[in-house]
Amino acid sequence: MFANYLKIAWRNLLRNKTNSFINIGGLAIGITCVVFIALYVQDDLGYDKGFKKGSRIYQVNLEGNFGGQQFLTSNTPPPVGLAMKTAFPEIEASTRIYRVGNEVVHNPAPGQDGHSFTEKNIWSVDSNFLQVFDFPLLEGDPVSCLKKYHSIVLTETMAHKYFGNKPAIGQMLTLNDWGSESPFVVTAILKDLPANVSLQFGMLLSNQDNPPVKRFDWSWVWCNMTTYVVVNEKAAQDPHLVQRLDAKFPAMVRKDAVRAFARIGQPFDEFVKKGGKWDFHLMALGDIHLHSAEMGTPLTNLGNIKYVYIFSAIALFIIILACINFMNLSTAQAIRRSREVGVRKVLGSLKGQLVRQFLAEALLYAVLATGVALVLISVLMGSFNTLSGKDLHFGDLFCHGIWLFILFLTAFTGLLAGSYPAFYLTSFQPIEVLKGGTIFLKKAGPQFIRNGLVVFQFTVSIALIICTMIVFRQLDFMRNKDLGLKKDNVLVIPNLEKLNGNTETLRQQLSEIPGIRYASVSAGAPAKTDGDFTDFYVPVTTGVKEPLAKDITLTSYMVDEHFVPALQLRIIQGRNFSKAYNDSASVIVNEATVRHIGWKDPIGKVIRYTGNNDKLFTVIGVAKDFNLNSLRYTVDPFALFYISSKTYHANSISLIASIDARQTGEVLRQAEKKWKAFDASVPFDYSFLDKDYEALYRSEARLGNVFSTFTLLSILVACLGLFGLSVYTAERRVKEIGIRKILGASVQSVVNLLSKEFLKLVVLSAIISFPIAWWVMSKWLNDFAYRVPMDAWVFLIAGVLAIVIALVTVSFQAIRAATRNPAKSLKTE
Repeated sequence: MFANYLKIAWRNLLRNKTNSFINIGGLAIGITCVVFIALYVQDDLGYDKGFKKGSRIYQVNLEGNFGGQQFLTSNTPPPVGLAMKTAFPEIEASTRIYRVGNEVVHNPAPGQDGHSFTEKNIWSVDSNFLQVFDFPLLEGDPVSCLKKYHSIVLTETMAHKYFGNKPAIGQMLTLNDWGSESPFVVTAILKDLPANVSLQFGMLLSNQDNPPVKRFDWSWVWCNMTTYVVVNEKAAQDPHLVQRLDAKFPAMVRKDAVRAFARIGQPFDEFVKKGGKWDFHLMALGDIHLHSAEMGTPLTNLGNIKYVYIFSAIALFIIILACINFMNLSTAQAIRRSREVGVRKVLGSLKGQLVRQFLAEALLYAVLATGVALVLISVLMGSFNTLSGKDLHFGDLFCHGIWLFILFLTAFTGLLAGSYPAFYLTSFQPIEVLKGGTIFLKKAGPQFIRNGLVVFQFTVSIALIICTMIVFRQLDFMRNKDLGLKKDNVLVIPNLEKLNGNTETLRQQLSEIPGIRYASVSAGAPAKTDGDFTDFYVPVTTGVKEPLAKDITLTSYMVDEHFVPALQLRIIQGRNFSKAYNDSASVIVNEATVRHIGWKDPIGKVIRYTGNNDKLFTVIGVAKDFNLNSLRYTVDPFALFYISSKTYHANSISLIASIDARQTGEVLRQAEKKWKAFDASVPFDYSFLDKDYEALYRSEARLGNVFSTFTLLSILVACLGLFGLSVYTAERRVKEIGIRKILGASVQSVVNLLSKEFLKLVVLSAIISFPIAWWVMSKWLNDFAYRVPMDAWVFLIAGVLAIVIALVTVSFQAIRAATRNPAKSLKTE
């Protein structure tokens, strides 16, 4: 019997090639979108699931309030992991990560002189790191490979990069690490890391060889490490483990951190009384990838659970739109199929048999659409990876249960798309159909349902149009907002600290290049986090009765006198650094610092740096607030110290140059030539500041691209559904149109008559979609400290655009119906 259903369905498909093409195309588009989004969501949800101890690994996060500034970060002080392991029997191990930053790596073997590269993904870790995170090794022992002095572990790609096809174990690499050339011996080779792992690195060093980690091993306020703990198997079964341990951590901090706080001039009890907070919390490893958006973290490949929800909703809406399109096109053929149903009922067919027949047709369409979708997926996989930033493959469809999802999706789509036509078309009475009756005019309910489906389609489409416009407006706003500094035509050359020489000499040589207007040496660069330094300072009371803050957290750069003009910072009070003064004890602060401390006249005021032997710094200037990072965040208190002050140890030093855009190529050529003449062993690297800022908004740009793509697809599917309804309406009113034309109605009046009905549906869709889109986008925009307003014109443009698209879609069928010979129409009826 089922074979017979399929045979009849195939015949109907071939008999109505145009409608069949539209049906299959619409369903194929919907299934393609859903499968792509399913792959995206499955990949995001699958992060960090492959470790044997993964369910027992937790990241330690720090929630703090220091100097009135609140923060949540995965950066933790060095002692916290060991303190937790010592204090709590539930914790069986801890391990730490320190991101080393840019390091020049060189293969010193004879004939390998060109094998020097600047590596940005080197981690310094504890010796048990590969026992906690069991990344598969190709060679070496995970227990001992990081215990030896100056050992280094490479990924497979890194090993091939430096040693080609030759054995790497036992070979030597030199690192210009922490200011000196040091040899490291390769002790293990890791398989290349899976893409769906939050921890991405190329080389591993040992923390026992890391001077900064050793120097600050005592400190509970030097927050530059990421700490992970492993709970024992018994504790892992406790559903309230995290809450119970979190509640115990404050007592541990009060006991172990007292000396460290006193050492920086912050007695812990006084710190707490002033409203300070230094609380640690555990986050499950599996939650890190999707739940770290609101937290400061050095991880760069994180997702966002909000985007998973958004894309999942889009997938659901698009498949529903495709099914609605199928329903409308099926009911548009109701006149022809109703006669078929009437004849078959007269010949003895039961309603259940007819329902199964129509469902079998819908399933056949869904199966064919799935085949087309698989072809589209194989062709478009590369484009989707570019769009989404993923590394997916066609073979992923046949693993991780995705193939079962595709089978379910096919069946679901077929049954959902065929349900309404099946029960609607089989409800006709044979006597009414066969005598050429008025089934359309008598059934107001189905007409209401069909109109409701079109309203739903355009509600989704208009909402997506609005969301896409707002996402791109916000992205454009972030790219073009006045940041308070110059970002166009600014060249950034890192790694000056690797030159082992006088960086001022190189700066002078580069400043002589025609096309370079200003060249500055800076321990830190905007839109990057590997050079800034954050610590705690105390405003010094000057005897003037002012309600000053008792302490403040300052992020800072050490810069020379050329930094301010190179970036066109605006000094609104006081002066810039100058060689005419001894500015080693001077500081320039921003407006946020002045507001936070409460100074009325900041020039000449003093701050004390407890982390550097209580050294005093005098404020010589106030800079207008400038954004160094993403506009997701407000401008925090910030300071510029003179580079000769050596306020703190600089991990990285960059040259920042304002250049003439017309001479960019020549500037780069000359700069590389002078760099190599100065020190050929250090690779010449550079970036442009505007591109560095753009990189901060990659996830927003990706969201905009995904929104725009799926918006276009939803509009296409909605238009197919609207086309189906216009066909149905024209067939339903063919007699009415014929009579109107005989009575003198013009083509334009008939077109207006038919179009007005659809215009009402689209206007209603717009009214419904406006509050939905406003709510969704207001939630998204709340993530940004600086954001665009949701102006009414955005919603109006989206509505007008939808109306124009709808009118263009129905105009073809309306004109065709209006120009039909009325005599033929009435004769047919």
